[in-house]
Amino acid sequence: GGSRGRARVDLRMRLLGLAAVMGLCSFALVARAFYIQVLDRDFYVAQGQARSLRELPIPTSRGMVTDRNGEPLAVSTPVESVWGNPQELLKAPDRLPKLAEALGVPLDVLTRKLAQKSTKEFVYLKRRINPDEAKSILALGIPGVASQREYRRFYPQGEAMAHVLGFTNVDDEGQEGLELAFDDWLRGKPGAKRVLRDGRGHIIENVDLVRPAEPGRDLTLTIDRRIQFLAYRELRNAMMAHGAASGSIVVLDVATGEVLAMANLPTFNPNAVGTTDRDAHRNRAITDVLEPGSTMKPITVAAALTKGVVTPNTVFDLSPGSLKLGRYTIRDTHNYGVQTVTGIITKSSNIGATKISERLDNQYFYDFIHKFGYGSKPGSGFPGESAGVLPAPSRWQGSSKATISYGYGLSATPLQIAVAYAAIANGGVLTTPTFVKGEHGQRKQVLEPRVAHEVMKMMQTVTETGGTATQGAILGYHVAGKTGTARMFDGHGGYSRRYIAYFAGVVPVDNPRFATVVVINDPDAAKGGYYGGVVSAPVFRSVMDGSLRLMDVPPDDIDTWLAAQDRATHGGAPQAARVAAAEPVDDDGADPVPLEASPVTP
Repeated sequence: GGSRGRARVDLRMRLLGLAAVMGLCSFALVARAFYIQVLDRDFYVAQGQARSLRELPIPTSRGMVTDRNGEPLAVSTPVESVWGNPQELLKAPDRLPKLAEALGVPLDVLTRKLAQKSTKEFVYLKRRINPDEAKSILALGIPGVASQREYRRFYPQGEAMAHVLGFTNVDDEGQEGLELAFDDWLRGKPGAKRVLRDGRGHIIENVDLVRPAEPGRDLTLTIDRRIQFLAYRELRNAMMAHGAASGSIVVLDVATGEVLAMANLPTFNPNAVGTTDRDAHRNRAITDVLEPGSTMKPITVAAALTKGVVTPNTVFDLSPGSLKLGRYTIRDTHNYGVQTVTGIITKSSNIGATKISERLDNQYFYDFIHKFGYGSKPGSGFPGESAGVLPAPSRWQGSSKATISYGYGLSATPLQIAVAYAAIANGGVLTTPTFVKGEHGQRKQVLEPRVAHEVMKMMQTVTETGGTATQGAILGYHVAGKTGTARMFDGHGGYSRRYIAYFAGVVPVDNPRFATVVVINDPDAAKGGYYGGVVSAPVFRSVMDGSLRLMDVPPDDIDTWLAAQDRATHGGAPQAARVAAAEPVDDDGADPVPLEASPVTP
């Protein structure tokens, strides 16, 4: 009986021991569970969420850019970007050939890309594609492939507006032009959301919104799309006809300083930026400096009228068509004999401008030109604006004042010349140019209204019979303007046999609305001359003729218009033929440049 008792005690001890062990195990499990779920909960929740919770950006669209009438010039359209998780994709190599085919890339390129990013969880497979195309790629059901919404910039006006707008990069950030200048305004703030993902990376649940997306704000420009297109088309036609290298045109609203149009050639397609030469990206009208040539003469005359040293009828003897100034000789294209100050503008006499400037003090003349904006930035807010160069009187040499009086020895951009002409047209008030509608530029009186009016009347003779720009005349309107033909600098301290053809003009004279500058570089002399009056004035005429009609500007020269109607009814020559038949156009003493007056490099 003793052995049975001993066995019972053994069993009991064994059961107790087992119970104790199991109790300890249970206690350890409970303690561990308590530790994990209560004491160290945050750590494990964070670990779990790190594997399944993700913060994803919510893309937002860039603001739209429109012209002054609300026509879209730059729009962000929604696109999809397909991305993949390399870690997932490399686990399913058998699916890669199908994926490569859908993406339109060679299999080895895709495999190499994934191998390079094998430690990462994200790689773009194809960016900014049509949402339908993205859908068909996702429909293959390949593990680790997903898509996200992005935006792509589209420019409906293409090449015609390229320089003003600039363009954005692959992330829709402004790179050049107004897209860059107003990037902060146009660019939205992306939002963020938290999502739960399963093991394959698919979103199972949107957990919460961290930050809502703020779309970018729209921007309304001063540009009129119709005038812009007209300006671009006419500039292109003239450049092709004259075999020119490059060109610019600027149209300003005289009263407000608003830029209504600005076009340059060569240009580029902002919808496919990578395909063009970088040189074509420059907005030449704002960044490139040129010697303004004879477009300077009305400012020289204004300086003399303001000082009271001449009147519009003061007479000068310009014989024999050349003038010795120290070691240099200044020449006109003809011997213009005796002319009034008005005649000096009509015929564009270099000798006349020189003789007028001789009556002015150096410092006064410099200050007067500087007041018109030469030598300082126009302040339009456009990136890369150039100030040009106006040398101080202390740097002038023997013939400097003479050459500056007819536009050599200083440099300016087409925009600066346009701003100066708008000031003459606006009763002597210079207005800071602007590209943004509703933004009012600073205004300052730089010329007495009386003098401004006198200069306008002189410039009107330029487009009338006997002037250098009869091809700038517009039927039914009085046009004030000035031709210019500057010799191009040859890069070796002298001037070449290549030219810049200018026309700067204002219309209508009696109630000025538009100030326009046309610059055409290096026209081929064999293709119909190189003078401003022949090459650039017709561009001005075509663009202004269309603009006056588009803006319903009433004619200020009814008499000429009625006379033309009358002739047309009675079988006479119409206006266009009459203008063309006016005496041959010659111009601006383009040729003679004192060698010493080499252009200043900026």
